Amino acid sequence: MDRTKIITIDETIREGMQHSGIVFSYFQRQKILDFQEKLGVDICQAGYPSAHITETDNVKKLFLYAVNKGYKIQVAGMGRAFIKDAQILIKTGIHHFHLHAHINTDHDKDRSEALSCITKAVEYIRREKKKVKISLAILDIGRTDPLILEELCSFFINRLKTDILSLPDTSGIMSPDAIYDKINPIATRAEESETKISIHCHNDMGMASANTIMGIKAGGKILEASVLGIGERNGIADIFITGKMLKDNGFEMNLKTDKTEIFREYYEYVNGICRAQTRENLLNVNTPFFGDAVKTHVAGTHGAQAFGIEVREKFFLNLLCGKHIVKKYLKSAGIGYNQEKVGVITARIKSESAKLKRRLTYKEIKLIAEQA
Repeated sequence: MDRTKIITIDETIREGMQHSGIVFSYFQRQKILDFQEKLGVDICQAGYPSAHITETDNVKKLFLYAVNKGYKIQVAGMGRAFIKDAQILIKTGIHHFHLHAHINTDHDKDRSEALSCITKAVEYIRREKKKVKISLAILDIGRTDPLILEELCSFFINRLKTDILSLPDTSGIMSPDAIYDKINPIATRAEESETKISIHCHNDMGMASANTIMGIKAGGKILEASVLGIGERNGIADIFITGKMLKDNGFEMNLKTDKTEIFREYYEYVNGICRAQTRENLLNVNTPFFGDAVKTHVAGTHGAQAFGIEVREKFFLNLLCGKHIVKKYLKSAGIGYNQEKVGVITARIKSESAKLKRRLTYKEIKLIAEQA
């Protein structure tokens, strides 16, 4: 496996504003950037400056804030691959330009005109800005003809020599194997250049995190993700889940997935903003890793141990329970019992649960243990 470090782009701010119309204030962005710096995120996609003058101002201030704090994280802005947007991005002072390349792939003439426009924007940025990093995103690889996608990637890699080529599954319609097959030949070609392939997958079919991991395994060098996968429509990949899985599979990255308490605080902070503005919770009981359900045991021993971490586990007893879980419950609840009667206690719990058609309460279980 190529162990070149995977670069992490946290898109919680920019992509997150497409979730139910959430608007992050400057101070909320600043707090989010602080979390990202603590957690080793490489690039913060901080906003869409060309959308409004306040976005321009917020990205500019956030860039200066990071510089003045001596942060390692780089602040980036998103824009369309037009000179007009490029001019606005330059005003923010940033050095990372993430451009959307809107290309009509159905008509050769339209495609040629779009590529000419994109080329002018890229050349303009390089003339006007020193030490610049340019990312270009081709929309949408799941719906683009393979031959045309190959032509476009070749143009961006060989002709424009873009620093980052982002390959988004914009519609969220692809599967992990399809992502691998689409990304791998492009990534292989990019190995001979300075261009790094970036993976950006949407979650319309619930596959964003899995697809993103497979895109990195296919040769992608840059991970695009967000807190709780927040983003357009169903969102994108979850930054903690994808980061942890990649590190567990031997990929090197600066993202500090071992800092679970800081990650939890970060997730709760973003969830609080969402709840305040939309009355919706993104962080809920069955959220992967961070939800309380991951600590819960009913029938067996499956649970948080799968993550290789220690958590305060929860036990609930119903007709599915076995002796092992019953003993764990009694111990965790501080209920004394006759160890020789565990089988009897378990049988009574199962029968009572079946009769009541629900899990048993602490008082009910304590009474059964005492009577045994």
